[in-house]
Amino acid sequence: MFNKLSSMAYGSFGVSSKALVYCRPCYGSIRDLPFSLRTSTIGHCGCVGAIAAPRNVVKPRKEESRDFSGARGSNKDKSMPWKKLDANEFGIQRSMIPDSTRMVLNKLKKKGFQVYLVGGCVRDLILDRIPKDFDVITTAELKEVRKVFPGCQIVGRRFPICHVYVDDIIIEVSSFSTSARTGKAPNKSFRRPAGCDERDYIRWKNCLQRDFTVNGLMFDPSENVVYDYIGGVEDLRNSKVRTVSAANLSFVEDTARILRAIRIAARLGFSLTKDVAISVKELSSSLLRLDPSRIRMEINYMLAYGSAEASLRLLWRFGLMEILLPIQASYLVSQGFRRRDGRSNMLLSLFRNLDRLVAPDRPCSEFLWIGILAFHKALVDQPRDPTVVASFCLAIYSEVSLSEAIAIARSNSKQHNSHFQELSSPEKDTADSESKISQQVIKLAESIRSAARKLNNRDYIANAMSKYPQAPGSDMVFLSRLMLERVEKMFGNVRRKGNQERDDVPSLERRINYKSLALGDFHETRRVFARIVFDTIYPLA
Repeated sequence: MFNKLSSMAYGSFGVSSKALVYCRPCYGSIRDLPFSLRTSTIGHCGCVGAIAAPRNVVKPRKEESRDFSGARGSNKDKSMPWKKLDANEFGIQRSMIPDSTRMVLNKLKKKGFQVYLVGGCVRDLILDRIPKDFDVITTAELKEVRKVFPGCQIVGRRFPICHVYVDDIIIEVSSFSTSARTGKAPNKSFRRPAGCDERDYIRWKNCLQRDFTVNGLMFDPSENVVYDYIGGVEDLRNSKVRTVSAANLSFVEDTARILRAIRIAARLGFSLTKDVAISVKELSSSLLRLDPSRIRMEINYMLAYGSAEASLRLLWRFGLMEILLPIQASYLVSQGFRRRDGRSNMLLSLFRNLDRLVAPDRPCSEFLWIGILAFHKALVDQPRDPTVVASFCLAIYSEVSLSEAIAIARSNSKQHNSHFQELSSPEKDTADSESKISQQVIKLAESIRSAARKLNNRDYIANAMSKYPQAPGSDMVFLSRLMLERVEKMFGNVRRKGNQERDDVPSLERRINYKSLALGDFHETRRVFARIVFDTIYPLA
């Protein structure tokens, strides 16, 4: 057991030649990807594997377009040139659509209904990225969808949709008719494009109800056609996040769109248009009126799907972090971080290493990123000896005895990142004392539990930015007490005697069980957490 764990420590938590072969984004096998998404390249973590290579510029070679009068951005005439595009020119293949989604599309089509993919999945297919999920829209009424799929459920009151269950996967199916009844009416400043037949008119009205132009694209897989009524392809080509209607009106209509704008920009590496950027800053305080559960959902989308570091940087740049994550904002201010600062620090490095392990189709549960926030807060409050941190990681990763974890950590010859202020210089009186290191590890575990409780303490959060009165005041608590209690248990405990029931220690070359990780499995989440922390403390050369 000792030899196995020793090799893990020296391998910087699983960075081995065998593991790198299968890395996508770290442990996904090349066989797990559709052929169209395979490419031999260098991944986030420097490994050679199969990763999706996003296209930053959309350049279809041909397009069947219908351009009509009206210039984009005109105050007098907001009729948009609209286009019917050949999906082949974007490299979209049917094999890029999961079998479960294709089954839903085909069944509805066979029943005589029009059916399309819509929203972010079309955007991601055009950019050659892996979509987080696939949303379907159809001309069928929701009751008719339920007849086709008897086991599906109609959910939602304000905007009802169907959840179609295929094995353990949920496909969301919405209806044009429901959207027309429950959605907003098209803005009178938008004129119906000339040349629209009845089908085009239905699609156009639905696209006008979308939040951002890049999310307002529709794809008909049976005809292999992409419909663009609001300039979404142009904004993809220019790497811009633009609201469909005026940004200030759009964000007042749905405040959560402010966070979605940040999320899209972070994930795609896009920039916000000028009016969107201005409105994000001016209306940032309106986020305080959002329901905490909605905030938590949007933050989870930012941090759990592979673009956490970029999301945090954008939240900081646009002054949203002080409202949503004031504890972390206080940390950045204390480090002299400017709004457009390109430097890194321990907080950003932790989330960068998280991004290397997760992806839109392989997310983690919220417990993981909350645990990272609590862990980092504990080190900010009291910097720790790197050996103590390494011992803690090894203990929770393999659930060996604390003495074994300490022995392995002390044998590690790798150099820690000396730039992190959260790491203290090794203490002389603990260098040769296992008992003192053990005490420090236990104290670290206790401090993580304490830090997790602070994330739910309204008074503490309200005072987090007290040293910086120019910052907007916020006492927003969007993490529930029950959730944080689980985080305390998951990351704040170490076994003094180890797990006696385990016959051997799982190798760090093992692939991550992404299904378990997404569900918040106790053991899988702890292992991934430990790897992230260890690779942050002892980075690859």
